[in-house]
Amino acid sequence: MVTSRSRSDTLSGVMIETEPKTVELLAMLPQEMIPVMETMGVPRFHARQIFKWIHQRGINDPTLMTDLPKSLRQQLIGMRLTWPAMVSAVHRADDNTRKLQVRFNDGCAVETVLIPEGSKLTQCISSQVGCAVRCRFCRSGSEGFVRNLSAAEMLSQVALARESYLPGERLTNVVLMGIGEPLHNFTNSLRTIEILNHPDGLDLSYRRITLSTVGIVKGIDRLAEATAGKLALAISLHAADNATRAHLVPGVKSSVEEIMAALQRFGLPKRQRFTIEYVLIKGVNDSPRDARALVKLLSHLKVKINLLPLNPHDRTDLEPPDEATVLAFQQLLLDKGFSVYLRRRRGDEISAACGQLLATK
Repeated sequence: MVTSRSRSDTLSGVMIETEPKTVELLAMLPQEMIPVMETMGVPRFHARQIFKWIHQRGINDPTLMTDLPKSLRQQLIGMRLTWPAMVSAVHRADDNTRKLQVRFNDGCAVETVLIPEGSKLTQCISSQVGCAVRCRFCRSGSEGFVRNLSAAEMLSQVALARESYLPGERLTNVVLMGIGEPLHNFTNSLRTIEILNHPDGLDLSYRRITLSTVGIVKGIDRLAEATAGKLALAISLHAADNATRAHLVPGVKSSVEEIMAALQRFGLPKRQRFTIEYVLIKGVNDSPRDARALVKLLSHLKVKINLLPLNPHDRTDLEPPDEATVLAFQQLLLDKGFSVYLRRRRGDEISAACGQLLATK
């Protein structure tokens, strides 16, 4: 392991990274592995080979890394190359959406979801055990915040899910949209993104990795600097006025105006758009007035809007609107020239749809 410098920071009232963190070999970039190779007395180029075995080929058993010298494989056996997690349950929906419960070494567990489109898979991964934001329509924050996941724990969700692929399937997209607010776990979320993006790993472009945030302004600014504004960014907005949003998303102090200003600063590439996630809730944020306010708020941004009628679950009394209300809301936005998509439910019969995932501690 190596130790990285860290600092104390507060994003929307949640303290993160208050102590130096150790980085496991499984969560190191190739250049960070080089000093480890030198300490072990082996050539530097083996760092890249090990990284490719772990993240491109999905092999973390040193005995199977056949292009490494036997002596190096023996040394690696004594290092931390075991994912700090196991799959403790798998649930499969009729459309082959799969929800995996991933349990970590301390007994805490999160859920991650594989969503198929033909042979292509999108994986939704979690960044925290529980969530401090506690959106009123979301099951994931109902138990409150427990802890951040390490980068190795986040990456383990991707690595362990390989066992659930069907023949011919391949991972093409990863979304940090599961349990937790990834910008409250900034360093580990960014490290996960860097490894998923690395050309010697899965080589997923920034456009194929989406980070979803409720609008942590300082985190958005840091993310823009770290990724040159190229990362696909989704904003869980859910209301265009501050009063309604404060009711629905009580864990965020930033105003909608401050969030929009942060998006303006992000430096989005010309052909890319922000995704605005908007959960429609009966009698709360689904009126024509709400739609018009949304139009006004987003009028100066390049966006596409995902409308998600609330996915019911056992931790909320809120309800989705009827179909006519949803279609009327969508049409008002379409008439104003926005790209608007109705997100169809995937895996709701196994509680794998947006807002239905649950962490255990």
